Amino acid sequence: MAFPSAPSALWSVSLLTVLFAAAVQSNIVYDNDPLQPNTSDETVSVGGTVTLTCWVLESDNSSLQWSNTAQQTLYFGEKRALRDARIQLHRSTSTELSITISEVQLSDEGEYTCSIFTMPVRTARATVTVLGVPSKPQISGFENPVQEGGKVTLTCTSTGSKPPATLRWFRGDQELEGRLDVAEPVPDDPTYNVSSELTLEVSRSDDNALITCAVNHASLTPGDKRSEQALRVLYSPNVQIQPESDLPREGEKFNLQCVGNSNPEPTTYVWQKKDGELPPLAKAHGAYLHFEMLNKSDNGVYLCHVDNGIGNNHGEYTLLVQDPTAMSTSSGVDHAVIGGVVAVIVFILLCLLIVLGRYLIRHKGTYLTHEAKGSDDAPDADTAIINAEGGHSGAEDKKEYFI
Repeated sequence: MAFPSAPSALWSVSLLTVLFAAAVQSNIVYDNDPLQPNTSDETVSVGGTVTLTCWVLESDNSSLQWSNTAQQTLYFGEKRALRDARIQLHRSTSTELSITISEVQLSDEGEYTCSIFTMPVRTARATVTVLGVPSKPQISGFENPVQEGGKVTLTCTSTGSKPPATLRWFRGDQELEGRLDVAEPVPDDPTYNVSSELTLEVSRSDDNALITCAVNHASLTPGDKRSEQALRVLYSPNVQIQPESDLPREGEKFNLQCVGNSNPEPTTYVWQKKDGELPPLAKAHGAYLHFEMLNKSDNGVYLCHVDNGIGNNHGEYTLLVQDPTAMSTSSGVDHAVIGGVVAVIVFILLCLLIVLGRYLIRHKGTYLTHEAKGSDDAPDADTAIINAEGGHSGAEDKKEYFI
């Protein structure tokens, strides 16, 4: 039999009122209430595992329950309510209910509710914050080598971070200052794409230097994700002339080498003698100048001009040919050192001989002879013996010395 429409409407309103009152009552937190559930907010990275724990101080045998952000029951005590293999029971006792959510996704973020079905129902909420892990940064903007003194602009980009990551630039261990990061939200996704620019005026010391872009984010350990870009700088030659030896001697062969430090490598070498022509016996072969037989007429200043297509430069070397008997500076130094060592050793030996001689002179050995006084003057042997025995104590000691 159907109820009248008016009473039916009244019954519906009354039921809604009761449910609303229960919902309001469930949000009330009672201070010092041993049955009031307790939870804590958690932060987890995408792909990680989070543990949600709900506990009470005392138990009245009422069951604890966890619900997700859509108010779907996950666990009621030990009983699984939602079929999701990622959600597992961690611990269930009369005063605690803990669950784990593995392989966390961005959609898992939100408020989770723990309830205990007492009268009234008591609840507590835990907010789960999911961090979007940024991708490895990518550096763009450098494709071709840059000439010395020019500028290069590098752009570093990282995607998928939540909240937006920050980007840092380094040259070796030195941090460089780039432009402010630009964070762009991804449509229909809570993550961000972050980019940063760095402009450098390069010098030859920047050739082959590594520029690093590193991502900083709460989901990462510092230095976890970074990318490097090697710079290539073109610069003109820096020229030096290196002699084969420090002592060019007359009548000997001799070589000069022209070293041009540049990028790219030198393409041409031109040798010349300042204020004159190259000697007849001097032959130029690329970076080398060969002297078949040195002569004092070869003395002078020699120039080496180097070009690498980016620029040119030259180096100088003053040649001073020595006599054939001349000794090198290093050889003279070696002989001087040896002579000094020998002199010191001879001096020490002489000192030792002098000290030893004085020691022997001061410690001469002595020995005594005891002859009976008056025994030489005795008329016979018996008298001599008697005189020797009687005069022994008063006899004078005779000393003999030896060295």
